[in-house]
Amino acid sequence: MNELWNDLWNEVWKSLALIIFGMLVLRISGRKSISQMTVPTTITMISIGTIIVQPIADENLVLTLTAALVFILVLILVEFMQVRWSRFEKWIKGPAVIVIENGQLQLQNMKKLRLTVDALEMKLRQQGISKRNDVKTATIEPNGLLGYELQDSAKPVTLSQLEDLLSQYFNGAGTRHQGAAPNTPDPEVNLFSEIKVGNEHVNNKRLQ
Repeated sequence: MNELWNDLWNEVWKSLALIIFGMLVLRISGRKSISQMTVPTTITMISIGTIIVQPIADENLVLTLTAALVFILVLILVEFMQVRWSRFEKWIKGPAVIVIENGQLQLQNMKKLRLTVDALEMKLRQQGISKRNDVKTATIEPNGLLGYELQDSAKPVTLSQLEDLLSQYFNGAGTRHQGAAPNTPDPEVNLFSEIKVGNEHVNNKRLQ
């Protein structure tokens, strides 16, 4: 009986060590979704996965199920902690990284991400952006996808802006059509400005 408990305990700590090691390896390897991985990256990740689970591969069904249970429980715990504490989520996933600011490439940040100019331009084209100067801020999110904010001159006209223009045209610049509410400044923090200054000043960043 004692031998069984010792085996179970060994399986638990081995599983925990492998999970932590796996998360660190994936964090270091870069932020790319499966669809964005190159052939060498895909082969490397599959190989790493095989190497990670090899130490817990065992003919004993109880030990194998114990290891699988530990993996699942740790996954649930990590997801809960990400929801509960934004600092922990930032540590696990990493922050969004600015790669374009006011139309200018942030080469230092791109080097940290190991992101080439061609790869960034491909991401811009996929979003229908033809000119880099049209981009006010662009970020690479923790999941590897591109986030962007266009310059004011490149943003499409919204319905509210169109209504204001028509109202000024028909009723004069100083009046508005009846029933229209005046524009009020958006009280929310700009999501891209939040990345630049950090998100510590933003309240209620975690779910209650």
